Amino acid sequence: MKQLLIIMAFISACFLRAESQGSNDDRGYIVKVGDMAPDFVMHLPSGDTVQLSKLKGKVVMLQFTASWCPVCRKEMPFIEKEIWQKHKNDDAFRLYGVDMNEPLEKLQLLAKQTGITYPLGFDPNANIFGLYAHKDAGVTRNVIVDKDGRIAFLTRLYEPEEFGAMVAKIDELLK
Repeated sequence: MKQLLIIMAFISACFLRAESQGSNDDRGYIVKVGDMAPDFVMHLPSGDTVQLSKLKGKVVMLQFTASWCPVCRKEMPFIEKEIWQKHKNDDAFRLYGVDMNEPLEKLQLLAKQTGITYPLGFDPNANIFGLYAHKDAGVTRNVIVDKDGRIAFLTRLYEPEEFGAMVAKIDELLK
């Protein structure tokens, strides 16, 4: 009987762990890998707009950021060097920083201070962010969307190992 209880407890723990990893609730996401990426329209400082659903057929990286976020600032040069510079001329790839609640001057200063050249867009009231994560869950997140419009990879904070896995996933999706 004791062995049966131990086995049942183990199975239950495994199920709960798999369930929480699948939903990413512990990281504040309201979407998960395999979901269709929620559509949105974002305005860029150039006056252009980006609509995610119009980018089907491309691999899209969304980097949720803000100028006041120190972890974002730490990660952005790595995104620039290891992802943007590598794929910026690939027509099958798009990368957009999605900046929460900040005016043009803050976006421009953030790009200058971090040395990034990839496009940053406006996310007033964190409405785009709120399609992907709880609004109070915090930035420094990346969402990789595959060519079919499905979420292929999610990150939270900056961890070199997870970042490397994301870079590998982008490379794989672009093959």
